[in-house]
Amino acid sequence: MSEGFGLVVRFTLRDEKAAAEFDELCSRTLEGIKADEPGTLAYVTHTPEGEPLVRVFYELYTDRAAFDAHEEQPHTKHFLAEREQYLAGVEVTFLDAIAGKVAVQQ
Repeated sequence: MSEGFGLVVRFTLRDEKAAAEFDELCSRTLEGIKADEPGTLAYVTHTPEGEPLVRVFYELYTDRAAFDAHEEQPHTKHFLAEREQYLAGVEVTFLDAIAGKVAVQQ
């Protein structure tokens, strides 16, 4: 499975207030992703059970170029500039697909 480029990002937030504000920032950012990024196949935020101050993002793009285009969008640049004030830590894992099923874009 050579197509697709993905990553998982784990954000640890400073406190409950920071978590609420971070979630609002994510919501606004997602509006731009949904409207302007045809190469973004999945962009999903999760809260792990029992970890209320953690957010895990799963991102899947058609290819590396689609990820690079995502990074250049104004809504993404805004998110990257604003997120630091809410964070206690961040871990990024880039993923190479070796097998799986991906929904077909129409």
